[in-house]
Amino acid sequence: MNRNMKRIIMLMAVSITAGCFAFAYAKQKPQSQVYYKAGTQKSFMGPEKYFTGEVKVDMLFPPNETAHYSGAYVTFQPGARTAWHYHPAGQHMIVTSGIALTGTRDGKIIRFQTGETVWCPVNVDHWHGATKDAPMTHLVITGSKNGKAVIWKEKVTDKQYLGN
Repeated sequence: MNRNMKRIIMLMAVSITAGCFAFAYAKQKPQSQVYYKAGTQKSFMGPEKYFTGEVKVDMLFPPNETAHYSGAYVTFQPGARTAWHYHPAGQHMIVTSGIALTGTRDGKIIRFQTGETVWCPVNVDHWHGATKDAPMTHLVITGSKNGKAVIWKEKVTDKQYLGN
């Protein structure tokens, strides 16, 4: 085989390889950011089955195939609280206004205020809500595992809520 023929074969191999890479790259269309305009996600009142008092949930973003967590603002009126529950993938709670309460089965109640955060680990039974005197809003970032973000249980009694 002469020298020119070797060069032609080499150029063809390089061209084919480069073409394959270009085709593969073109097929991987770059993803775009997803914009959730204010007010486009669902808002709803907390169902009486899972909440005591008036609670409004304003979803901010849903989980997706990559990020298995969602975000919402949850606003509790004075004395309002969740039922006992746990999160199979945990939950961050960040108070954005007011003072929050969160309690666990051992009777411990944490008070935390605007700008403060509580992490509730996987499978820890807890409740959270406002104080009896004032409303509270917190941002929750809630993980999801096997399509489940929360497992609800019985309602929190007044005695448990008041820490008596």
